Amino acid sequence: MIAFVCGVVFAAGLALSGMLRPEKVIGFLDVFGRWDPSLAFVMGPAVGIYALAAWRRPRAPEKPLDVRLFAGAAIFGIGWGLTGICPGPAIVNLAAPNGYFLAFAVALVAGVALSLAARPRVR
Repeated sequence: MIAFVCGVVFAAGLALSGMLRPEKVIGFLDVFGRWDPSLAFVMGPAVGIYALAAWRRPRAPEKPLDVRLFAGAAIFGIGWGLTGICPGPAIVNLAAPNGYFLAFAVALVAGVALSLAARPRVR
């Protein structure tokens, strides 16, 4: 029940902030064009709260920065910039799907499957 309530609060926050609208997100990412800084008021506090939580948390062993990490971050960033959708808002938008979000969901599942298929087998 707690997870469900957290999910509803998260979905409501995404809806209120405009992050469910791809054009709003693309406007925020278009720094050299028609930039819309309003999402900074959403992302700024989120980054600040996470920074405080991470600062107070005990340090975990650091993992090395490798090609897979940078490749994954680049693919995520390119996809987010092109579509204006990341996985959280995409899942919320599946409550009232249209063709655009269904195509995104198919691409998301295909990307995860490709990632799992490309991962070296651990024995």
